[in-house]
Parts: sequence; C-alpha cells; structure tokens
Amino acid sequence: NPIQEIVKDTVIALNEIYFEYNKSNITKEAAFELNKAVEALKANPNMVVMVKAHTDSRGTDQYNMSLSNRRAKSTVQYIISKGIAKARISGQGYGESEPKVKCTECTEEEHAKNRRSEFLIVKQ
Repeated sequence: NPIQEIVKDTVIALNEIYFEYNKSNITKEAAFELNKAVEALKANPNMVVMVKAHTDSRGTDQYNMSLSNRRAKSTVQYIISKGIAKARISGQGYGESEPKVKCTECTEEEHAKNRRSEFLIVKQ
C-alpha cells in the first residue's frame, strides 16, 4: 500500500485592525494583529493579500477617501517593513463607502468599528 499524504486545507484568519478617530497610524493593538498577518504571510509564501481601509461616516467623502488611503498605506508599509515583499501586498482606501456597521446616528463604538483595515486574500 502506497503511503498517502494527507493535505489539510488551512483556514488563514487575517484579523482586521482598527484606527483611532481621524488617525492613520498603527496602534499597539493593530501592530499585534499585523504581526500575526506577517507570520501567516511568511508561512504561506505564495499568499498575496489586499488591504481595504475604511473610515467612519464623519467628515466629507473626499476627506475620508484621503484618510482611508493613508490607512491603507500605513497598513501595507508596516507589513513590508517586517520583510514581506511589496509584490505580495497592496492596499486601497474605500472612505466611508463600505461601513461594517450601518448606522445613521452612530454611537462612538459603532464609529470605531468602521475605522478599520481588512484583508482580502487574493492568492493563497
């Protein structure tokens, strides 16, 4: 009987990170999550990811688009700074167009959940 190799599909969880109001810098909590994403990328050398960055609904559409692009950039730069090749990660800002929590009179907690970068695995 030939020995059959068992290959398990691994589920790779890349958790989203959150930003402070009107900021694009990586917080300590975000760095913790990003370091896990870096480890996942190192363990899966063919994986390519895209960062989608978002804002809450406060501010103008134009301002939020600019802020979300800065958030995407800081997320991508952090991962590249940890040794991941530029070709494996890209980022784009979506402003306030894709809220995680849809609300009209949002609480501070709801706003906070919308200020995020999330990861899409483009290739595994």
